[in-house]
Amino acid sequence: MSAADPEGGAPAPAIEIAGLRKAFGDHEVLRGIDLAVAAGEVVCVIGPSGSGKSTLLRCVNLLEEPTGGTVRVAGAEVTDPDADIDAIRRGIGMVFQSFNLFPHLTALGNVTVAQRKVLGRGRAEAERIGREGLARVGLADKVDAYPDRLSGGQQQRVAIARALAMGPAVMLFDEPTSALDPELVGDVLGVMRDLAAEGMTMLVVTHEMSFAREVADRVVFMDGGVVVEEGPAARVIGAPEHERTRAFLSRVLNPAAARVGE
Repeated sequence: MSAADPEGGAPAPAIEIAGLRKAFGDHEVLRGIDLAVAAGEVVCVIGPSGSGKSTLLRCVNLLEEPTGGTVRVAGAEVTDPDADIDAIRRGIGMVFQSFNLFPHLTALGNVTVAQRKVLGRGRAEAERIGREGLARVGLADKVDAYPDRLSGGQQQRVAIARALAMGPAVMLFDEPTSALDPELVGDVLGVMRDLAAEGMTMLVVTHEMSFAREVADRVVFMDGGVVVEEGPAARVIGAPEHERTRAFLSRVLNPAAARVGE
């Protein structure tokens, strides 16, 4: 359920970022980001390497502490020094580039461990939810498999099931297919498409332009730590307004032509 607006009007955004800044020493990675994601909305963030996309995601659940600005998730201010960040994080699922599975646990064990240790669920309930989650991502037959017996795509789907098992209000994806062989990407993107169709709020950093065009409600193009352009996916990817966006997309969508022109 979306947080209510304090004025009693429309629901507050599921994710609300205002004036977000992040510096590492003298290097300012984020330079005043304003972005809101509505409940049930899918927003894809695209841009070149080093543009601040992953840092933006990590600031949303305070894996990186912002230098300035505010972040709110479901109405709770993540950046409030007095915030119960552990409680807020329980409502935020995050899937990384790397799978971060425990190698000594089965797929089911990986999906149940945080449920039991963080949420305090009993073994039977955690395993029931874990089995349902693995089935949801197409891995009902892999509950007893260890990570080294799973493909990269299967491991990433276990990671998604693990995040979903915590019952998050929003899901953050940080280039979830970038570490996968090309033939394994489709299964992971298929799970993400299903989540979007089910109404999951998603903020996705991705280089998969076809996924962004098909699934995203909005696309945000970042470069140099700022939002250069944002809007409906079809417009930003199909007819970008800014030259920097056009240059980036020409390289991503037609890399062979870009090399010829160099």
